[in-house]
Amino acid sequence: MISKEEVKEILEGYNKNKLCIATLCSHSSLQIFKGAKEEGFKTLGIRVGEDVHVYDAFPLSKPDEFLHLEKFSDVDKLEEELREKNAILIPHGSLVEFVGEKIYDLAVPIMGNRQALLWESDRLKMAEWIEAAEMRMPRTLSPDNIDVPCIVKFPGAKGGKGYFTVKNTKEFDKKIAKLKISEEMLAGVLIQEYIVGVRFYPHYFYSPITSGGFRAGNGALEMLGIDRRIETNIEEIYRANSFGLNPEPSFAVVGNSEIILRESMLDKMLKIGKKTVEASEKLFGGIPGPFCVETICDEDFHFHVFEISARIVAGTNLYPQGSHYSCYIYKEPMSMARRIAREIKNAAKKNQLDKVIY
Repeated sequence: MISKEEVKEILEGYNKNKLCIATLCSHSSLQIFKGAKEEGFKTLGIRVGEDVHVYDAFPLSKPDEFLHLEKFSDVDKLEEELREKNAILIPHGSLVEFVGEKIYDLAVPIMGNRQALLWESDRLKMAEWIEAAEMRMPRTLSPDNIDVPCIVKFPGAKGGKGYFTVKNTKEFDKKIAKLKISEEMLAGVLIQEYIVGVRFYPHYFYSPITSGGFRAGNGALEMLGIDRRIETNIEEIYRANSFGLNPEPSFAVVGNSEIILRESMLDKMLKIGKKTVEASEKLFGGIPGPFCVETICDEDFHFHVFEISARIVAGTNLYPQGSHYSCYIYKEPMSMARRIAREIKNAAKKNQLDKVIY
């Protein structure tokens, strides 16, 4: 992995008055470009193919400039050009999924701590992170010891694609054989006890350079929104069941919906974010910027944490003008993307970019 010192050296060669916000044209890029423009940054979109119709349709989110690739995994071919443009790359789910391990050696400044992306992508490390934060977590089982209903997940930011449920080891072996899963994929599989409850995905922003506010670790934590994911047929599987059908549940994410939490439960949600930050600082140097803790609330109002996304998540796209929570923090509309851009701007003014970028 490229060292933090090397990235700091690259940043020192940047013109701080001409910083550029760049990201892949996918996932949450409409929000990222809009938020960057609102904070006065030039924007750069990295795209595959020639089609820019989406950005023509939404001109306030159209980047100022495009760079073209044959495939997103070739982003390392743009290193020199991105540095020449004083670009800071904003990671999102598509970058994590399609660029993969190349992101760790990419010689371009990245918002946040790229170590956090490593801990996100490794299921064992993520479990260690959740345990270090002393949060409830669904029981993890081995393939030969499945004795309760479980959900089977594969590594990477796949948006739930390919996940499936099983009730026992025999059913697991049967489905794995049918899907023809590779040994490499099987080695990274996560089998978690299926918790019955309501899913909540809170969107946090951690700033190590902000004083005041809700303290977490060495900085301030903000909760800028909450969403719930809409997942293909599992969302309305009761309709099929009512007709006597029994389809295999599918968890691929196709959209998001907003959620407002009972006010009496907000303290629990804030403490989940605080614990996540403080555990990250002990384990790998912190998690500056946006992140999401994926939870299930059971009938006893206990939150179970099953994943952490260490960057902006697509659920924040619900709130391009701010959310029902950001309005209690900021007087102007504040999306997660705009908050990212503002952090970069504030860090540049304070000569502290190295604290929020790696």
